[in-house]
Amino acid sequence: MRSSTRFERDAFGPVEIAADRYWGAQTQRALGVFDIGEERFPSCLIHAFGLQKMAAARANLRCGALDPVLAEPVVAAASELRDGRFDAHFPLTIWQTGSGTQTNMNANEVIANRANEMLGQPLGSKFPVHPNDHVNASQSSNDSFPTVMHLVTVLELEERLKPSLVLLQESLRERANAFANVLKIARTHLMDAVPMTMGQAFDTFARQVAHGFDRIDATMPRLLSLPQGGTAAGTGLNAPPGFDVFFCEEIRALTGRNFSPNPSKFEGMAAHDALVEVSGALNVIATSLIKMANDLRWLGSGPRCGLGELKIPDDGLTSSIMPGKRNPTIAEVLAQACMQVVGNHATITMANASGNFELNVAKPVLIANLLQSIRVLADASRVFAQRLVQDVEVNGAQLARNVENALLLVTALNPILGYDKVAQITAAALEQGVTPRAAALSLGLLDEATYDRVVDARTLAGRPGHRPEGFSERS
Repeated sequence: MRSSTRFERDAFGPVEIAADRYWGAQTQRALGVFDIGEERFPSCLIHAFGLQKMAAARANLRCGALDPVLAEPVVAAASELRDGRFDAHFPLTIWQTGSGTQTNMNANEVIANRANEMLGQPLGSKFPVHPNDHVNASQSSNDSFPTVMHLVTVLELEERLKPSLVLLQESLRERANAFANVLKIARTHLMDAVPMTMGQAFDTFARQVAHGFDRIDATMPRLLSLPQGGTAAGTGLNAPPGFDVFFCEEIRALTGRNFSPNPSKFEGMAAHDALVEVSGALNVIATSLIKMANDLRWLGSGPRCGLGELKIPDDGLTSSIMPGKRNPTIAEVLAQACMQVVGNHATITMANASGNFELNVAKPVLIANLLQSIRVLADASRVFAQRLVQDVEVNGAQLARNVENALLLVTALNPILGYDKVAQITAAALEQGVTPRAAALSLGLLDEATYDRVVDARTLAGRPGHRPEGFSERS
């Protein structure tokens, strides 16, 4: 009968491991030490480790630091890690050494065991491929983990978040065009103000998303700079000359992204300012999206006792006690996701401030929170676009009533009558419960023709669908 466990040895002696697990002694020991929480790294970070180990093996081969006989199975095993084959073999939570050493070793051990298996050796043999001597050659957790942090952040921004923001911006722009001629009353301080169009409101939302793109793009030069090659402290001890250059060339070939060596490995390992900068951009996007979600919730409130200017699409969900009640659930979930991003930014800020001399020691919690921010922003933005924005409609009748009865239309009369006389009109309209037009005529301050010529809501709203100069037409 085949044993259900195996023994591996490390510098501290033998360790018992489940026979079918590809991790090794250091990972197993860490499982016993860091018995904290359930939060694990998302699979995208594990896949990025596969990329990092592939590029490192190829760079080592080019430098002559790794035998071709060993490099080939290491690259093949790392490729499988990149492709998601070994996600279940990363059991550690994010609560571990602040350098991310245990997850780096987990990757080294999984790749070494798989490479040896490819060479006909049993799991745990550590021969001919050794997790430290070969998979981790020319590397340290101190430069490998932050390199992975940069890799996965770039890939998640480009491949997950940006497509969702593109969809949202296009949806907002389409609604802005559809509502370009729909008049509404602006609100300042939550109170009635002057006329505008619903298209202008949605145009504002689209512009906010466009600025979000710009903020993300502005972080890329720092994100594309990798500290790989700094090894333990930034000096490059045990890394052969040219390793960092070769590594980045291999990463560029694997990802199609223009990664380059950080000219100061010390900076790239001791501080993660670039990642805080990214989180700051996500924080701004989150606040923009909360504003949009809340505006649409308020404008769609009702259907009979609220503002009722928008018709929020039905999501098929209802109240547990009030039959047929419809709620703006999609807007609410977007707001909640964005609240998480704002909270994550505080954690990321503190984590980056926790660098001591040549090493930041809060890397795992920093990247875990950053990746969660990217993920929830991407998913919530996509759902918001598809399930709310694309199908939202205006309540034309309610908007028309609001425009007709809006007191502040008469602001347009200020240049003709002066502020004080116009204030008389608004006071009379409010007191008598009539339209401002009726109040103005009853006071005898001007004739019908003049009033209708000057107080025209569509003219006061500006050109329907007008986009301010410089509006970004990003796709």
